[in-house]
This record gives sequence, C-alpha cells and structure tokens, in this order.
Amino acid sequence: MQMTTDIDAIQPQIETLARAAGDIAMSYFRSGKRTTADVSYKGGGSPVTEADLAVDRFLLQELPRLLPDAGWLSEETADSMDRLAQKRLIVVDPIDGTLAYARGDDRWAVSIALVDAGRPVIGIIHAPALGETYIAAHGRGAFLNGARISVSTRATLEGAEIVAPRGLSDVFETSHYNFRLAPRTPSLALRIADVATGKHDLAIAARDSRDWDIAAADIILTEAGGRLTELEGEALTYNRREARRDMLIAAPQALFEGSLALARAVSKGAS
Repeated sequence: MQMTTDIDAIQPQIETLARAAGDIAMSYFRSGKRTTADVSYKGGGSPVTEADLAVDRFLLQELPRLLPDAGWLSEETADSMDRLAQKRLIVVDPIDGTLAYARGDDRWAVSIALVDAGRPVIGIIHAPALGETYIAAHGRGAFLNGARISVSTRATLEGAEIVAPRGLSDVFETSHYNFRLAPRTPSLALRIADVATGKHDLAIAARDSRDWDIAAADIILTEAGGRLTELEGEALTYNRREARRDMLIAAPQALFEGSLALARAVSKGAS
C-alpha cells in the first residue's frame, strides 16, 4: 500500500477505533469523582489504571489488523526495538492525562498517530468527556468536531496567552512581553491542540514528555498552521530508539522564532 493513496481510507477507520477506545475509557470514568478502575503505580510513581490497560489491549488488537506492516509504540506496552525496522509506526497513548482521568477531571484523551518515514501523517485526539475530537491528516487540514481549525493570528508575542511549565510559570509571568498565563491542561496532547485551535497563542512543555504524548498533536498543530519542536527548532522525527523529549515549543508559524528564542533562554536559565 502507498501512504499517499491510503490516508483518506485509513483515517476514518482509525477515528472509529479511537471513538471505541474512548467508550471503553468512559465505562470506568466518573466526571468529578474518582474512577471505578483499579489504579496502580509504575516504577517512576506515575499512575496507570485498569482503563489505560483495557484501552491499550483493544487498540493493540485492532490497529495492527488495519495496519499490519506498521510497528507499535504505546505508553502501556513494553517497547520493542523491532519497530525501528518498520517504515510505518502506530503511536498510542491509551489515556493521555491518566492522573486527571483517575480523579474525575474531564481533560484527558485517547491519542493515536500513524507515523510514516519518521513523521506523523494521521493524528487523532479523542476527548470523550469533553465531547471533543481533533483529527488531522497530512495535506488535509486539521479539524475539531468536523470544523476546520487554525492557530492564532497574533503577530507578536506581546500580550500573548501562554501555557507554561509549572516550575517556570513565574518566569513568564514577569516577562516584558506581558504574557497572559493560561491554566495548564493535564493532557499534553490537549494543551498542544489548544494552540492548534487558537485558544492559546503558544505552549511550552518541560522536558521528559514521550512520543506517545505528542505524535498525534504534532500533525494536528502542523496542519492548523503551527510548529512543534524541541530547542533545536527542527521538525520532530519519530520512531527513534529514544522516545523521551527535551523541552517542547508549540506555536503558530508567525510566533515560532520568538517563542523558540524565549524557550531557549528559559531553558538556559533553568539549567
């Protein structure tokens, strides 16, 4: 199969699976209340719920049937370096924002991306508790609930609304740009999607996110007219041996260079 001719056929099928995965997650979710799912903790102390694992099992069963030639990378599946030999890669975060999910906060999402030759070509972020589904495919634009989205039209950083890392928010609050600090959404995928819709002008994320947090959001932001990069400023590549990321910058094209310079200065001062 050639990716250029398959996107339009594959995207709606991935969307269907994302929605079904969201239904599984919703069966354990209680808005404003603790989840009914069992909660355990990984080695680093981050939570994982019974729902994360159920969604992961479902997608691991269904997505490879749709894309049998693709490798697999998911937060809740043991990583295999066999994926490095594959041109295509399925990247999944079964529940992005697990801690929020477990506490009954609606701001979590199922995130699915298809990577081809190192770049995402399809991305879906499905946030069923919010009633929001973001979809993008290479060259087709980005959409929220079927309506096309685009980044902020702001021309300068002065007065921009920014989402900043917790530990660095005071730096931005006192900046000469007079930033307006926006509340920090628990799901990184949704934070980046908020830049894609123009709800926020830019977002900076602290280091140590992973590819499953950002792959779908990357193409959604790109198709909406923005850029997502690390401090080097180059387009991110995926299906690398290491899934961990440095500080990230998500911004419209018009604000990108200034945002990148700002993130570099902040990173240098914080190190």
